[in-house]
Amino acid sequence: MDLFTKAAELGIQTEFFDGQGCRHVTPPAALQIILDAMPARSTHRLLDRIAVLRAGEPCRSELTAAAALPVAWKIVAGNSSVAEGAAHERGIDWPSHLPVGSYRLHLADADGRTEDAPLLVAPPGAFGGAFERSWIVAVQLYGLRTSRNWGIGDFTDLASLIEIAAGLGAGGIGLNPLHALFDDRPGDCSPYSPNSRLFLNPLYIDVEQLPEFKLADLPGASEAIASLRDLELIDYRAVAELKWRALRLAYQGFRTAPQPDRRAAFEAFRRERAPLLTRFACFEVLRHRFGAPWWEWPDEWQHPEDDRCAQLRDGPDGAEIEFIEYVQWCADDQLRACYDLAAACGMDVGLYLDVAVGVQSDGFDAWNEQVAISRHLSVGAPPDQLNSAGQNWGLAGFNAAGLELTGFAPFRDMLRASMRYAGAIRLDHVLGLNRLYLVPHGFAANSGVYVTMPFEALLAVTAQESVANRCVVIGEDLGTVPEGFRERLAAWGVWSYRVMMFERDFHQGWFYGIDHYLPEALVTFNTHDLATYSGWRSFTDLQFKRSVGIDPGESDDARRHALAMLGDALRHHGIEQEDIYAVLTFLARTRSRLLAISLEDLLGVTDQPNVPGTVFEHPNWRRRLPHVLDELVSLINQQALQGATSARRPTVKTVAG
Repeated sequence: MDLFTKAAELGIQTEFFDGQGCRHVTPPAALQIILDAMPARSTHRLLDRIAVLRAGEPCRSELTAAAALPVAWKIVAGNSSVAEGAAHERGIDWPSHLPVGSYRLHLADADGRTEDAPLLVAPPGAFGGAFERSWIVAVQLYGLRTSRNWGIGDFTDLASLIEIAAGLGAGGIGLNPLHALFDDRPGDCSPYSPNSRLFLNPLYIDVEQLPEFKLADLPGASEAIASLRDLELIDYRAVAELKWRALRLAYQGFRTAPQPDRRAAFEAFRRERAPLLTRFACFEVLRHRFGAPWWEWPDEWQHPEDDRCAQLRDGPDGAEIEFIEYVQWCADDQLRACYDLAAACGMDVGLYLDVAVGVQSDGFDAWNEQVAISRHLSVGAPPDQLNSAGQNWGLAGFNAAGLELTGFAPFRDMLRASMRYAGAIRLDHVLGLNRLYLVPHGFAANSGVYVTMPFEALLAVTAQESVANRCVVIGEDLGTVPEGFRERLAAWGVWSYRVMMFERDFHQGWFYGIDHYLPEALVTFNTHDLATYSGWRSFTDLQFKRSVGIDPGESDDARRHALAMLGDALRHHGIEQEDIYAVLTFLARTRSRLLAISLEDLLGVTDQPNVPGTVFEHPNWRRRLPHVLDELVSLINQQALQGATSARRPTVKTVAG
């Protein structure tokens, strides 16, 4: 079987047209790496696709031409059979009484071929939200500046912002991903390049809030903290070094003189998050011990084994493993307190958390899920109008065959961790649920392939977890969107993500009116990867990109035309001003149920958090806000903000999921 035939059987699209209309055919050498990175999957399939049912609705799955009739089937939950039968035609009508959940399906045809596959029973759709219309303040948590933090925003700062935003009438706080990063790689500070999406970044812990910690026990800390607070940019190396020293002191106090209630809470957390928590702690210990990517570790540690992890925990490394678990508990406890505070303040959305599209290939998730995550392939995007060379994000993503073989457990674990304290989450690059653009290591971004993903099955799992956790799911559906894709998301209750900068006529450049925006959507003017409103109006983004040799993708004349088109759109709706509050007034009048307002825009910041395509040229993910949190209320035009958002006062209403 040649490479391209094998690729077609695995749902790999080796030929496609990019966003510029150019035809691409994957080079054979690149395709070989991609095929080698995929887990083996039987080609003798009896069902044409994964069985996905919606509770209470009739559902039929078709059998493949290879299936010899009759085909016996059995649905199993745990160790018990819940339904069985036989198909004498080319289809199986599944029972409609099955409760929502995940099952195993056993099939056997007349020729003795068997298949073991997942069967998913989902609710009719994802959770619809506990609000009619609301708005949130979007912020990069690390960038919050206060007179008490350690040079980086933390969970106590988040609590303060919750109270401030609630006082302004906001229904929630939107945050950058809070995923665990690599504590010893200050250059890897992007929240979208995580070590693990299952655990939290310890740098957000407010160490001084831990009962076991006393600042006086950390020599020189007060001076170091004062120095870090004064910096314009975050010094991740210095912050991490100081916080980890403090956390170790806190842990020593916890071990030697534990408060009974805190020890009990810690043990409960360990039981709740087992076995993943112990695996993560073991991974961190091993990573620091060997100082190399996990595939270069000794053979016995190249794959996670719970028995071996238990032995490690019971040995000399036990205290270090418990320390990592303790740190994660502290982070979890402080984030939970923010979640509870948002509810107590009457916020109808609460925390809106971002979820990265992939993970670093040498991180915990890739080590822990080697079947479902392909470390040799990077998620990216083909060439388009904004990135003519294509994009390679350097992140490992899920693969279809591995997800099916694992019953979608890794995807489910990721959703549960993200929804744990969230009223809404945003799935970055949600197009990856349908097809992922993957680039093999060592090749340019335009040498990748599209790989078909089990779209309906992933939507079913998303709906299951969304309803179970009462969490709205918003899909970042920007870029080259396949025909019918947004309609399928909407049919499953996944909201759209509409950025006003992009909601324009492609040829003439005029902005769409308020009736263009969907109700089940989050609407915003920009994103962390785009210019702030002040930066956009002042051409700051264009000037910066040209200064570092990056094609801004837009001329000054085109920007002036865009500004004129924006003014026309606002005046068409009776809005005479053109400041940020005028834009927010426009967005608040749309039908979209959720509006996100960037804190940078409210403060008139011109520099954006991240400039795609830069590494050293721009301080991505390092810039702090220019003002301390206590000053925000006086700096924001509250009257203008309340006038702009008056169309969407929070109204609590439970909408069926």
